[in-house]
Amino acid sequence: MNIGLIAHDAKKTLMQNFCIAYRAILAKNELYATGTTGRLVEEVTNLSVHKFLAGHLGGMQQFGVEIEHNQMDLVIFLRDALTSKSHEPDVNQVVRMCDIHNIPLATNLATAELLIKSLDRGDMEWREMYK
Repeated sequence: MNIGLIAHDAKKTLMQNFCIAYRAILAKNELYATGTTGRLVEEVTNLSVHKFLAGHLGGMQQFGVEIEHNQMDLVIFLRDALTSKSHEPDVNQVVRMCDIHNIPLATNLATAELLIKSLDRGDMEWREMYK
């Protein structure tokens, strides 16, 4: 499965900790991330991550294209809901594209854990048929 990882600056450490905790599950899948998030996850987990540009430099748009082409099976997007971003339209586009293409999306740690455990149980196999 292709898993997308995105984290706003205030959530990057949380994303690193999440990836450390679920490294064994993540290692069985292909990981994609915006540039800085991908680098930080690689540093602490030694997992291989396909990195797009930094989110504000076009990485969010690259993610949107992958989602639009149904190339992502699950997206974990740890958002900083308290701080507005200059690239907010791109952020909203990723969320909208996940909704349109029926791609499971977690925007907080609780949902991310539910989705990753669901993936490990095999509950996400329907994505293969959906493609």
